[in-house]
Amino acid sequence: MIPTSDYLLLSGLLFTLGIVGVLIRRTAVLVFLSVELMLNAANLAMVAFARAWGQLQAQSAVFIVMTLAAAEVAIGLAILIAIFRKRVSTEVDPLSEMKG
Repeated sequence: MIPTSDYLLLSGLLFTLGIVGVLIRRTAVLVFLSVELMLNAANLAMVAFARAWGQLQAQSAVFIVMTLAAAEVAIGLAILIAIFRKRVSTEVDPLSEMKG
Protein backbone atom coordinates (compact mmCIF):
# COMPACT_ATOMS: atom_id res chain seq x y z
CA MET A 1 0.00 0.00 0.00
CA ILE A 2 1.34 3.42 -0.99
CA PRO A 3 1.58 5.84 1.96
CA THR A 4 -0.42 9.05 1.98
CA SER A 5 2.75 11.13 2.11
CA ASP A 6 3.70 9.94 -1.40
CA TYR A 7 0.35 11.11 -2.76
CA LEU A 8 0.77 14.46 -1.02
CA LEU A 9 4.28 14.84 -2.39
CA LEU A 10 3.01 14.20 -5.90
CA SER A 11 0.14 16.61 -5.33
CA GLY A 12 2.54 19.31 -4.14
CA LEU A 13 4.76 18.75 -7.16
CA LEU A 14 1.83 19.01 -9.57
CA PHE A 15 0.55 22.15 -7.83
CA THR A 16 4.01 23.74 -8.03
CA LEU A 17 4.24 22.93 -11.73
CA GLY A 18 0.83 24.54 -12.21
CA ILE A 19 1.91 27.72 -10.42
CA VAL A 20 5.09 27.89 -12.50
CA GLY A 21 3.03 27.40 -15.65
CA VAL A 22 0.67 30.24 -14.74
CA LEU A 23 3.54 32.59 -13.97
CA ILE A 24 5.75 31.74 -16.97
CA ARG A 25 3.41 30.98 -19.86
CA ARG A 26 2.19 33.72 -22.16
CA THR A 27 -0.64 32.04 -24.05
CA ALA A 28 -4.03 31.83 -22.42
CA VAL A 29 -4.51 28.18 -23.38
CA LEU A 30 -1.40 27.12 -21.45
CA VAL A 31 -2.45 29.27 -18.50
CA PHE A 32 -5.80 27.44 -18.46
CA LEU A 33 -3.99 24.09 -18.61
CA SER A 34 -1.82 25.14 -15.67
CA VAL A 35 -4.89 26.11 -13.64
CA GLU A 36 -6.40 22.72 -14.42
CA LEU A 37 -3.20 21.07 -13.24
CA MET A 38 -3.47 22.93 -9.93
CA LEU A 39 -7.11 21.88 -9.52
CA ASN A 40 -6.19 18.25 -10.19
CA ALA A 41 -3.38 18.47 -7.64
CA ALA A 42 -5.87 19.67 -5.04
CA ASN A 43 -8.21 16.82 -6.02
CA LEU A 44 -5.40 14.31 -5.58
CA ALA A 45 -4.66 15.63 -2.09
CA MET A 46 -8.33 15.48 -1.11
CA VAL A 47 -8.68 11.91 -2.36
CA ALA A 48 -5.48 10.91 -0.53
CA PHE A 49 -6.82 12.31 2.74
CA ALA A 50 -10.21 10.68 2.16
CA ARG A 51 -8.49 7.34 1.60
CA ALA A 52 -6.34 7.74 4.70
CA TRP A 53 -9.24 8.70 6.95
CA GLY A 54 -11.84 6.47 5.31
CA GLN A 55 -14.39 9.24 4.78
CA LEU A 56 -16.63 9.60 1.75
CA GLN A 57 -17.37 13.34 2.10
CA ALA A 58 -14.01 14.41 0.65
CA GLN A 59 -14.51 12.19 -2.37
CA SER A 60 -17.89 13.84 -2.95
CA ALA A 61 -16.19 17.23 -2.80
CA VAL A 62 -13.71 16.04 -5.42
CA PHE A 63 -16.56 15.28 -7.81
CA ILE A 64 -17.93 18.80 -7.25
CA VAL A 65 -14.50 20.34 -7.92
CA MET A 66 -14.12 18.23 -11.08
CA THR A 67 -17.52 19.44 -12.29
CA LEU A 68 -16.56 23.05 -11.65
CA ALA A 69 -13.24 22.51 -13.45
CA ALA A 70 -15.06 21.12 -16.49
CA ALA A 71 -17.40 24.11 -16.52
CA GLU A 72 -14.42 26.47 -16.18
CA VAL A 73 -12.73 24.85 -19.17
CA ALA A 74 -15.86 25.07 -21.31
CA ILE A 75 -16.49 28.73 -20.49
CA GLY A 76 -12.79 29.63 -20.66
CA LEU A 77 -12.33 28.05 -24.07
CA ALA A 78 -15.44 29.82 -25.37
CA ILE A 79 -14.00 33.14 -24.20
CA LEU A 80 -10.63 32.28 -25.76
CA ILE A 81 -12.25 31.48 -29.10
CA ALA A 82 -14.08 34.81 -29.03
CA ILE A 83 -10.84 36.66 -28.21
CA PHE A 84 -8.94 34.77 -30.91
CA ARG A 85 -11.54 35.71 -33.52
CA LYS A 86 -11.30 39.36 -32.51
CA ARG A 87 -7.51 39.70 -31.98
CA VAL A 88 -6.03 36.67 -33.84
CA SER A 89 -3.82 35.94 -30.80
CA THR A 90 -4.24 34.30 -27.42
CA GLU A 91 -1.23 35.86 -25.72
CA VAL A 92 -2.01 37.11 -22.23
CA ASP A 93 0.08 40.31 -22.19
CA PRO A 94 -1.81 42.22 -24.92
CA LEU A 95 -5.11 41.29 -23.27
CA SER A 96 -4.25 43.58 -20.35
CA GLU A 97 -5.37 46.43 -22.64
CA MET A 98 -8.94 45.24 -22.14
CA LYS A 99 -8.95 46.41 -18.51
CA GLY A 100 -11.30 49.24 -17.70
